[in-house]
Amino acid sequence: MRPDLVVDVPLDLPADSRPLPVRICEGMRELIMDGVLAPGDHLPSTRALSAQLAVSRGTVVASYEQLEAEGYLVASSGSGTQVNLDLRGLHRRSATPTPPPPPRHHHGIDLTPGAPDTSGLANSAWRSAWRRACVQPRRITDPLGSPRLRHEIAEHLRQMRSLLADPRHVVVTGGARAGLAELIQVLCDGSGCLTVGVESPGYPSLRKVPTALGHRIIGLPTDDQGLDPDGLPTGGDARNVDAVLVTPSHQYPWGGSLSASRRAAVIEWAESAGCWIIEDDFDSELRHVGAPLPALASLDAQHTIVLGTFSSVLTPALGCGYLVVPPELVGPFARQRQATGQPVAAIVQEAVADYLSTGALRRRTQRMRQVYRRRRDTVIDILGSVPGATLQPIDGGLHAVLRVDGCEEEVVEGCRREGVGVTPLSTYWGSTDADAAGIVLGFGSHDDDTLAAALTTIARVVADRTGS
Repeated sequence: MRPDLVVDVPLDLPADSRPLPVRICEGMRELIMDGVLAPGDHLPSTRALSAQLAVSRGTVVASYEQLEAEGYLVASSGSGTQVNLDLRGLHRRSATPTPPPPPRHHHGIDLTPGAPDTSGLANSAWRSAWRRACVQPRRITDPLGSPRLRHEIAEHLRQMRSLLADPRHVVVTGGARAGLAELIQVLCDGSGCLTVGVESPGYPSLRKVPTALGHRIIGLPTDDQGLDPDGLPTGGDARNVDAVLVTPSHQYPWGGSLSASRRAAVIEWAESAGCWIIEDDFDSELRHVGAPLPALASLDAQHTIVLGTFSSVLTPALGCGYLVVPPELVGPFARQRQATGQPVAAIVQEAVADYLSTGALRRRTQRMRQVYRRRRDTVIDILGSVPGATLQPIDGGLHAVLRVDGCEEEVVEGCRREGVGVTPLSTYWGSTDADAAGIVLGFGSHDDDTLAAALTTIARVVADRTGS
């Protein structure tokens, strides 16, 4: 069997008293029922999986044999072990019946970008973390957040983002927007109005934060490769910029990534301008082409502040994120927190720390990459050749951009009438200077069949509205 055909098996074995083969079988069944392992997928050899799980080979052999007897797996000479092809169409049955697809002209499928799939989040590792945090609640006295969580965040960044962060420089926040708001208050320090550069187009909710706090924003030009360094302010205008908010690993919404030369140019510009770089590191772990790119802060920790969140890899409902700040900002943050208090409840911080410490987030991220890659392929298959439209490359993340030749408003309204909610591309400029028409849609939160139905509707509407 060719090694390149073997899929990853992100097993998360619960720590309980049941025999190991029972727990392995349960985990494999869940992966198959959830669609993470698809019919026909080639599984690792018993020797490889036993090494991955740090169990005896006999334990894995017994598990495979049990799953073969149940019809989940099939084994053949020369082809190894595969998920049974006869399981096509098998899916997990929920406790309540799944409602039929919504009728047209009524409440439909919301493809608002940014929503992840949370259907398999509440597994044993997740439940155990919350149970322990609730049974033994702790009081957090450090103003920057739980020392244990800050340590685990630093480990997460080291392993997932190749960023060596000192836990003492990590600040626990209430998410991306709350973290940015706190950071702006620290940078301002009562000195008046800041000028913050934001990518244009860029993430709408974050670009609203500075203006909501009474500060000024200026647009920074972007293209398919991310922020364009040639468009950054020069001379006296550069020295008037206090901070720039950038997405170097995955520009929102275009999806491009800053090349090494552009990263170097942005860092050089920030040094000469005496300006902070705020690196919005949203969904950088969810990369579909190649490995996740190193954080910009790994190249310049002196001027770069990392703004991170667990919304994309876990759930936005968690309301937990982080900042990694240079040493000179640690003291100001601590003083501000002594007055404002902790933005994230102690139980939440301890539960997230426990969940991270077990390696469950890394396993979940690995698992969800497979799911999201499959859904990304569905987007490309259905929208990649729609007449009158161009699908932007989708190298990572949970959203897609479809540029259209016709009227953007007609496409958005047409989709709405057909029961599919999409976002106008023009809203990502935050003003009337949008120079492209199109729609932005999220593909992470809905199951494969629902997503395919919604995308087919979008393709039909776009083709009709663009005159093809």
